[in-house]
Amino acid sequence: MVQTSPGTDLPEPPHRSPVRLSVNGRPHQLDLDNRTTLLDTLREHLGLIGAKKGCDHGQCGSCTVLLDGRRVKSCLVFAVAADGADVVSVEGLAEDGQLHPLQSCFVQHDAFQCGYCTSGQLCSALGMLDEVRRGWPSEVTADLAAGPDGLTDPEIRERMSGNICRCAAYPHIVSAIREAAAAEGVR
Repeated sequence: MVQTSPGTDLPEPPHRSPVRLSVNGRPHQLDLDNRTTLLDTLREHLGLIGAKKGCDHGQCGSCTVLLDGRRVKSCLVFAVAADGADVVSVEGLAEDGQLHPLQSCFVQHDAFQCGYCTSGQLCSALGMLDEVRRGWPSEVTADLAAGPDGLTDPEIRERMSGNICRCAAYPHIVSAIREAAAAEGVR
């Protein structure tokens, strides 16, 4: 028997949906409650605890991952909305036991203190560097039509402003990103 919504002849919507995700290059097929966030999917259903649940409101950035190459705050994305997407979390950055170059720069520049925000900072920085490569302007870009004129410290700070570091390692984070960008030829 099909349940109907009270006072209507409409069937009650299902509360679960099948969700297909590629996470760090591995395919996953899940049956999830429609209210499950991408963050909870990663942490509770896939055991990937790198993305952190900081504020659960999209304000701190500790849950940042790459969704189809773009940085997102995974606490704000329902997993059903990401069906079919490619997700990269901090666990997917290292390759064959070797740190990603950006991770190495974070270590070299001591760009972390307690480490809580580090996974979100790393994923956000990777997304941000891709945005710069594509010529996307930021709030501090002087000529919006021309795009960014070099990856200056103010550009890095503005682009990373959605990621909070409670330990205030910001100068080290900026230095690490600047070095990684230079190594990749992002100017």
